[in-house]
Amino acid sequence: MKRAGIFLILLLLIAVMVQADFGINWTGSFYSTTDPNSGSPTATITGINGLNFNWPDVPNINSVPVVGIGADNFSARFNSTQTFGQGNYQFTITYDDNARVSIDGIEVFSDFTGGPVKTRSFNRDMTAGAHTLEVVFVEISASAVLQFQWNPTGAVVTTPGVITTVGPVATAIPPLTASVTGVRGLAVRTGPYLGASFMTTALPENAYPVLGRNQSESGVTWYLITVNQKTGWASGRFLSFSTDPNSIPLQGSVFDTIDNPPSTGVMAAPRAVMNLRARPSVRTPIIDSVPWGAEVPLVGRTVQGGQNFWLQVTYNGKTGWVYAPFVTIRGSVSAVPIR
Repeated sequence: MKRAGIFLILLLLIAVMVQADFGINWTGSFYSTTDPNSGSPTATITGINGLNFNWPDVPNINSVPVVGIGADNFSARFNSTQTFGQGNYQFTITYDDNARVSIDGIEVFSDFTGGPVKTRSFNRDMTAGAHTLEVVFVEISASAVLQFQWNPTGAVVTTPGVITTVGPVATAIPPLTASVTGVRGLAVRTGPYLGASFMTTALPENAYPVLGRNQSESGVTWYLITVNQKTGWASGRFLSFSTDPNSIPLQGSVFDTIDNPPSTGVMAAPRAVMNLRARPSVRTPIIDSVPWGAEVPLVGRTVQGGQNFWLQVTYNGKTGWVYAPFVTIRGSVSAVPIR
């Protein structure tokens, strides 16, 4: 084999070595209190492939809300058995508000000092074979954030208690941050859409941790960032990144969990023929057309500048979004949840 080919294979092997692992087949036990030792779990979910969550509203797994758990003041216990090669590993956990990690029944990390979002790392020698992992998570207020991963450091344990460094040492991937460019301030919204509700403003002079990305809007990638202790979505058109943003995992939003909302008793009457869109943005697909004068159930809304911006309605068996300025609301708008 040519030397160039051998060198390429070595590079690929090194890339595989340093790639972070989120694990597979986790079981999550959710509790409706902040005490995960409070008795039987409210809900148990199996087959979770990786702990990589950001929940601005109620927690969900694969876009399905966890039954019986609210947006705040809950806890969860995640357990799995993972297979490791012999060596030294760096474990990294990002969380808001509190977290604890145990390996093979031994507590190796704990922080119960509360939010905002923090990222912490620790190293541990692992023998070859199966090891049990447990991550305890407590959410108090604001967005619930949990990400847990590990990667080999390039140090191999040849004798218990002795670490021998071999080859190029894999270093931890630095946390990805983003800064605002091209504008004086960048709106941070509840979802990755132009019409999502405004939360806060990201300013150019700061670097913000990036937790996820979303490509639901045509032509624009949105990024989940934490600003002023609030976690929301900002347009990638006005962000520059410390490293390649494509390494950030794709992630859904709260808007993916509310396509079947309960009735509010409030009605919406368009004053023109309205496009019914999948999400609150003109960059998302049209799923139907609501005729002028029709009265349709109003089940959600977004707000910008103190005014209703997009309205979530149900028409012809479909739930979608219409632009608010051309719609008359009949009933108590305060009964309609803001998204």
